[in-house]
Amino acid sequence: MLAYEETIFIALLTLLASVIGTLAGFGISTIMVPILLMVFPLPQTLLLVGIIHWFNDIWKMILFRKGIRWKLFLTFGLPGIFTSFIGSSLSLRISQEVLSRALGLFLLAYVLFITFNRTFKLSQRLSVAMSGGALTGFFAGIFGIGGEINAVVLSTFNLEKAAYIATAGAISFMIDSTRIATYIKGGIELDPVILSGFLIFIPASLIGAMIGKKGVEKIPQGKFRNFVAVFILLLGLKLVLFP
Repeated sequence: MLAYEETIFIALLTLLASVIGTLAGFGISTIMVPILLMVFPLPQTLLLVGIIHWFNDIWKMILFRKGIRWKLFLTFGLPGIFTSFIGSSLSLRISQEVLSRALGLFLLAYVLFITFNRTFKLSQRLSVAMSGGALTGFFAGIFGIGGEINAVVLSTFNLEKAAYIATAGAISFMIDSTRIATYIKGGIELDPVILSGFLIFIPASLIGAMIGKKGVEKIPQGKFRNFVAVFILLLGLKLVLFP
């Protein structure tokens, strides 16, 4: 059973993760999953964090709604739905440590690359967007985290910050919807006490997103890509050292 203290702890964790997730466009699952695994089994952790992440996606779409690039959303998100289903189906069947470290090394290599190639930019052509969406969906399903790949691809498009966050939220919403449905269909359930905790978790997620939006507004557009790269670096190190 979920104690009162644990409910407050998850709410505060949700608030913090939502602030960071809105600022960087990703990171909620990467922050919450390792911590909550100390309390809950992996299946319940993935579902619980997935639902919180889903609500944060909604807040990002609402708060930055004028920035959504719908064409990019569709070409990026549709492949992600399919691969998210594959990833979430495999999530409880394979060892994740090696894949986590591989993902971390990839993120570190990306940060190193853009450090020495500050003007690097990918075109928003169909093949690039579809490939990025497919990778994001797969990692979101298999690890409960996929925002890092999402951030890597979207940041190389060099989008305006509101467009980056809103589009990332819309893409993540589509992918999260698929993986949450797959978890539930696979028989994963949350304790009724945890479900009642969403009366606190959801408002905490909204408050965190609003605080994050204020922070985004204070970051100059010219420095926003570097700001996102710092978070990618930190999360890459986390995956390598603590998969």
